[in-house]
Amino acid sequence: MGRSRRRLILRPRADLDIDHQFEYLAVEAGLATARHFLKALRGTCGSLQETPELGSERTFAPRRLAGLRVWPVKGFRRHLIFYIPSADAIEIVRILHGARDLLSILVDE
Repeated sequence: MGRSRRRLILRPRADLDIDHQFEYLAVEAGLATARHFLKALRGTCGSLQETPELGSERTFAPRRLAGLRVWPVKGFRRHLIFYIPSADAIEIVRILHGARDLLSILVDE
């Protein structure tokens, strides 16, 4: 019996993160790279929907981030998807570049 895909929930800030990363990549690396990023992101999110335990768990002080996991976008290893899995969904909290101050960004989440 195959695994069922969980619903994908995108928090508003994660949606903005996607827009910002697309714009940045389009300017700095070209439109083709930015489009490739979106395709890779969709594929990686699909993998997480099927196998949410792929990511490693991260512990942060705010209880609202309990169960937070992280996994890189395939082909863009410095772009990290922070998500919280549940029995029926994957909630994408943020999508951030690893060079950023991740702790301060996520604590404010």
